Amino acid sequence: MQATRIIAVRHGETAWNVSTRIQGQLDIPLNDNGRWQAQRLARALAASEQIAAIYASDLLRAWDTAQSIANAAGLQTITEPGLRERGFGSFQGKTFTELETQWPQETARWRARDPQWAPPEGETLVQVRERVERATHALAQRHVGEQIVLVAHGGVLDVLYRSATGLDESAPRTWTLGNASINRLLWTPRGLTVVGWADTSHLDDEWHDEVTT
Repeated sequence: MQATRIIAVRHGETAWNVSTRIQGQLDIPLNDNGRWQAQRLARALAASEQIAAIYASDLLRAWDTAQSIANAAGLQTITEPGLRERGFGSFQGKTFTELETQWPQETARWRARDPQWAPPEGETLVQVRERVERATHALAQRHVGEQIVLVAHGGVLDVLYRSATGLDESAPRTWTLGNASINRLLWTPRGLTVVGWADTSHLDDEWHDEVTT
C-alpha cells in the first residue's frame, strides 16, 4: 500500500499565543519559551525518528521551529506557503476580548464555526481546508514509503485532524492543538488517518532529565 507517515507540528509558543491575540498571517516570532520548546522538540525527533524531509509554513514562527528540527536532523527546511495559518484579515492583531467588543456579530459567527463566513479580508474555513488538504496531499505524494515533518499552525493542524477523522468544519473542537506537540498521521491515496495526537512528553522535565544525564 502506498503510504507516507507525517509528523505534524504546531510552531512553538509566541507572545501573542500567551496574550490570546489573533496572529493569522502576521509574522510573529517565537518567544523565549517557544524557542525552548522548539529545541526540545528537535532533540526528541532527532533521537528517535527517521525523517526524509521537513516542510514549513513560510511564517517566521513556523519556520524557526522547523529550523531547529532541521538543524538537529541534518536536513534543510523547505518552505510551503500552503501550510500558512488561516488569513484572519481585520481580526489579525486583536485579542479575543477586543473582537467581542468591536465586532460582536462577526465574532459570534466565528465562534459558531460558520464554514462560509470569513473575517473582513480573510479566509473561510472551507477555503483554509481546501488549501491545507491540497498542500498536504501534494507533499505526501512526494514521499511514499517515507516519513516527513510538517511544521505549521493551530488552524492547519485543526484541518488535518478534521480531514483524518471525517469531521466537518462546523463541528466543535474537542482535541488539543498544543505548541510544539507531536501529532502523527498516515497518508494514503484514500486520505489521512490519525495515528497519534498531542504528544508533549518531550516537553516534560522527566524527559529533559533523562536525555541530559
